[in-house]
Amino acid sequence: MANAGPGVIALHSGYPAEELLPTRLVRSALVRAARTNTAVERAPISGLPELRSWFAAELAPAGASVAAPPAADDVVITPGGQSALSSIFRALANPGDAIVMESPTYWGAMAAARQAGLRIVPIARGTTAPTAADLDDALGASGARLFYAQPHFANPTGALWSSSERSAITAVLHARGAYLIEDDWAHDFGIDADAAPLAADDADGHIVYVRSLTKSLSPAVRVAAVVARGPALARIQVDRTVDDLYVSGILQAAAVDVLTDPGWRSHLSRLRGSLRGRRDEMARQVRGQLGADALELVPRGGLNLWVRTNDGVDVAGLARRAAAEGVLFSPGGDWFPAEPTGSFFRLNYSRARPELFEPAVGILARLLA
Repeated sequence: MANAGPGVIALHSGYPAEELLPTRLVRSALVRAARTNTAVERAPISGLPELRSWFAAELAPAGASVAAPPAADDVVITPGGQSALSSIFRALANPGDAIVMESPTYWGAMAAARQAGLRIVPIARGTTAPTAADLDDALGASGARLFYAQPHFANPTGALWSSSERSAITAVLHARGAYLIEDDWAHDFGIDADAAPLAADDADGHIVYVRSLTKSLSPAVRVAAVVARGPALARIQVDRTVDDLYVSGILQAAAVDVLTDPGWRSHLSRLRGSLRGRRDEMARQVRGQLGADALELVPRGGLNLWVRTNDGVDVAGLARRAAAEGVLFSPGGDWFPAEPTGSFFRLNYSRARPELFEPAVGILARLLA
């Protein structure tokens, strides 16, 4: 990912601007954590008990109907979501095995799967979830036991699974005895809807859940969690021990401090309003300057717009020409496990200042004309 220098409008970043982060809470928490024993003691291998309990409790409200909702013992703390995905893929599959993924999907998940030696089987996803029939066919034909997905505000499309889609997909996974790797990357970025994790209603361990705090707290706080059950949890714990042994205790303690501070909920409320204004302004500029049909979806959460342009447009070339004029964005080809289904690119509305959206989209419109 290219770095944005002075004068560059960064619409490619995956991280929110500083003004969208709980900066004061994070700085204060890090100072307090440095004064405790976490500054000199080794953290528990699975993570601080109070942080594991917090992640488990976050799943409990929606899972109240489940006889045994996730508990702290079902949680493993990892140094970021990317590291979590790498461990899950290594732990639950062998090199040469297949893994089913939505297309398009998060490029980092594709990279982690390939590094683990897995064979990616793509199934199409647009503004809705993949169909249950496509998932069933892909699992059956490939023999895959893993399905990686982002049900909430998917990166890059912003799509959100409906209740009926969630039920249909879960039924297929149960019938096939497969795992859903649920990447809840945008849990804290709901705008017009909230992310209700599927893992909250998972009574028998078919879902392995991943949630990171890195984007919502600070890029410096590389802390995430994996929630799993039974043999899957045991295998992931072994991989984590071999790979990283444990996560910085100071970072974990600071995360607990922020998450349990009354100011955290107030911050999330303000963040929702800020993201709504940014999303709406970016969507207005895209539709006004690139065409009414450039957006198939205005996402109900997340950080990005997924823009479609005329088929045949060299989007990678467009990105190079835009970068030369000071605008950075993510070409769509990077997000497809197989051949792209059209000419797309992703615009992030959480990094650059909103007043820069109009000139930035204007440059793209001129280069596309």
